[in-house]
Amino acid sequence: MVNGFDFALEAELKGALRKDFLWGYATAAPQIEGAWNIDGKGPSTWDVLAHTPGRVLDNSTGDDACRSYDFFKEDVKLMKSYGVNAYRFSLSWSRIIPLGSASDPVNEAGLAFYSDLIDELLAAGITPFLTLFHWDVPAALEERYKSMLNQDKFVKDFVRYARVCFERFGDRVKHWITYNEPGVYALAGYAGGAHAPNRSSDREKYDEGDTSTEPWIVGHTQLVSHGHVVKVYRDEFQPKQGGTIGITLSGNWSEPWDVEDESDRAAAQRALEFEIAWFADPVHGIGEVDYPACMREQLGDRLPTFTDNEKKLVRGSSDFYGMNTYTAFFVRTAVPPGSPIPPEDHKGNLLWFDENKQGVSRGAESDTEWLRTSPWGFAKLLRWIWSRYHKPIFVTENGTTTKGEHVSAPPREDVLNDTHRIEFYRSYVGELAKAVKEEGIDIRSYFGWTLMDNWEWAKGYTDRFGVTWIDFESPEKTRYPKRSAAFNRQYFKHLIAEA
Repeated sequence: MVNGFDFALEAELKGALRKDFLWGYATAAPQIEGAWNIDGKGPSTWDVLAHTPGRVLDNSTGDDACRSYDFFKEDVKLMKSYGVNAYRFSLSWSRIIPLGSASDPVNEAGLAFYSDLIDELLAAGITPFLTLFHWDVPAALEERYKSMLNQDKFVKDFVRYARVCFERFGDRVKHWITYNEPGVYALAGYAGGAHAPNRSSDREKYDEGDTSTEPWIVGHTQLVSHGHVVKVYRDEFQPKQGGTIGITLSGNWSEPWDVEDESDRAAAQRALEFEIAWFADPVHGIGEVDYPACMREQLGDRLPTFTDNEKKLVRGSSDFYGMNTYTAFFVRTAVPPGSPIPPEDHKGNLLWFDENKQGVSRGAESDTEWLRTSPWGFAKLLRWIWSRYHKPIFVTENGTTTKGEHVSAPPREDVLNDTHRIEFYRSYVGELAKAVKEEGIDIRSYFGWTLMDNWEWAKGYTDRFGVTWIDFESPEKTRYPKRSAAFNRQYFKHLIAEA
């Protein structure tokens, strides 16, 4: 028993993780910073969305969010008390270059904020992981040329933004991520349309967009611009700064609804390829640089083609496999073979289920409709990624919501004792440790989502993912540690080998 937590069931996993294993929490600038128009920051596409009536579930904005812009020193102290040794956060492009483009001026106040945050983290013994892009494009670039739909212009602007960050922070930052979940960004913003910049073929909800083509154009732009940024870093900065750089990809495990059915098995493989291999194959794969064959078969010439130069830029452009994952699903084929697949289908012609043919559930429910605790799927996904790509894995996001946390402040003790979240972390991190110990999979980090309850994009404040409960009604956005934070501190102390 350690501080009230019993690790007897994990006794054989003691010291399973490498001595330099990095663990902590991940956040995103638009979700926690607030100060959306303060100190020279320009509007992002998410600021535009939040101030458009009807776009956010609870009609809230991220104008204040958690006020981390004002209270970042307190947040670093909080993380130190949680025992973390790393923190993954994103930079707001429009806080650094308010108008976004390669010819626009930088905002020294924004650069100073991130520089101070980095210094504060390092002084506390916490390693910074910086994500350049976590979904918030400067609104000016969307207005000028539709941002990622114009690859040539966007690449130039993104490369200049990245260069500024490498120049200003690279002396202290040794871990860089170019894009967070490029697939989610492309699909939620350009297919479903619920995320910025609100583009979709659904004319009842959105004025512009083409679900059948735009997600694939945007995905391609992200891959190519990622490749350009990595080349700049490796050529000009990595030799003297000595850091690493990569891309972090989203993806949940897909399991056949009926494991005995060949069609269901094919559907599960197709699901993994549409969701994960879409980006991972071009970056991490072997052989010809291209998108998965199942995507080519379904999408045809709607899927962009890599030029010879793009192939060289993209292949091998990540020093590690950045992995965001949350749950697992049972899947089947939607439209039978020989029948036309609707051009708006962007997920691989699939149906999703919470139970398989035998009635087995994918896991315990959370407070988020799509998210169930599925450590069995996480274990399978780790092995699938390692087998297919054989790159060091950095788990960069993983976490859950918990029912019953929407209460008035101060939260009751039973609310802060978030047993569902504790069991989620216990089971998932336990599977990670087993994968390392039993199969030698090279896993080097784990970042829980997230440090604190925050503004959860188009869901507003209706989803609470944090290990810290936030009183959004208080001017200071008062922080209340949940028991899961204390659990993770002791759990990782148990799992990480002593130096």
